[in-house]
Amino acid sequence: MGQSAEFGKFLKVMRARLSPEDAGAQESSGSRRVPGLRREEVARLSGVSTDYYTRLEQGRNIHPSKAVLESVARALRLDAGEQAHMMDLLEHCASSAAGNPGPVQKVRPALRQLLDAVGDVPGMVLGRRADVLAGNRMAHLLFTDFAALPAPERNLTRWIILDPSAGALFRDWKTVAAEAVGSLRMDVGRHPNDPQTNQLVGELAVHSEHFRQWWAGHRVATRSAGTVRLHHPVVGDLELNFENLGLPDDPDQVLRVYSAKAGSPSSDALTLLNFGDVGTQTHVPVPARRDDS
Repeated sequence: MGQSAEFGKFLKVMRARLSPEDAGAQESSGSRRVPGLRREEVARLSGVSTDYYTRLEQGRNIHPSKAVLESVARALRLDAGEQAHMMDLLEHCASSAAGNPGPVQKVRPALRQLLDAVGDVPGMVLGRRADVLAGNRMAHLLFTDFAALPAPERNLTRWIILDPSAGALFRDWKTVAAEAVGSLRMDVGRHPNDPQTNQLVGELAVHSEHFRQWWAGHRVATRSAGTVRLHHPVVGDLELNFENLGLPDDPDQVLRVYSAKAGSPSSDALTLLNFGDVGTQTHVPVPARRDDS
């Protein structure tokens, strides 16, 4: 198990977000020049020496035991997703070879067939970095035709953050976009030094102040299900549930399906989108993002 500078950066950000009161630490003497816990406080809560914890945070090449890592996670009040991300950073970052893009992601024909079979509801296959590997007609009508975009732009996170139509579509855009960034963080932990990921992160950082802030906060997101609220330019407001279904043969791919409660206005809106005359209307002028403060 290697060590990495990214692992140390993550610990530092997690430490900075906690106050002594939040962490249950005894208040140290002296004024605080920076917010958050001090290294010695995290070390004391974790049951390790300050020198040892300092070497962890500095990205030294040391090999902490599972018990130590669990103690640090408890001290920093990490949730399950954050703890998993910490372990990914420690395990993968130091040993990953820079510049290796990995195998090309492919969708099995049977999975494409399944997408078409559930054609009444929007569905898509997401791969590494939330690349949109496949989608059915309803996903195209509800969001955008990812297959028609240039290959580097067929990415759900990129579309959510940079495309004005996504900013107008998602009624809780900031929440959705922040979670997308958190999922990208998780992917970086599992597959560090990936050139396509680095290019995507760089592009988003250049063009989005929101992304820069969220990325600097090292937030991670692991939701496998949830609800999104949309304002579609053609069929109006919808509230849809989504499920991310893992694929055992490829842990880097998920099948995401959106659905509405039976008999609800959102269900009626999906039916209209599916069978109405709007079926061929895919490029609709949209207003500027409503929540960009």
